[in-house]
Amino acid sequence: MSQDIVSDGLNQIINAKKARKKSVTLKKHSKLLRNVLDIAKENGYIDYSVNGNELVVEIIKLNEFKAIKPRFTAQVEKINYYVRRFLPAKNFGFVIISTNKGLMKHNEAEEQNLGGCLVAYIY
Repeated sequence: MSQDIVSDGLNQIINAKKARKKSVTLKKHSKLLRNVLDIAKENGYIDYSVNGNELVVEIIKLNEFKAIKPRFTAQVEKINYYVRRFLPAKNFGFVIISTNKGLMKHNEAEEQNLGGCLVAYIY
């Protein structure tokens, strides 16, 4: 494993999905990873709970959930370029962006006229 907890956690979730498992337990987690999972949970892709030092993630409806490496910095005008690069179709999934107002989906960042650092994409 590498030192990027977000990337490692998302890879473990996708590997569990490919192995047709309904849930996965993450031993390492951070506040950033939990915030990314919160956004996915709000949109019905996953459900998770914290049990002591472990994070138990239930996979509901998920096709792809990956970290963006390197974490590109995108201005508001360039967000659509990255959305087309990482998502397979229009209005299918979203890119998670870290702005100075916190983590949010790409369409919320465009509405609020905020740029930021690309963290992950999900569909």
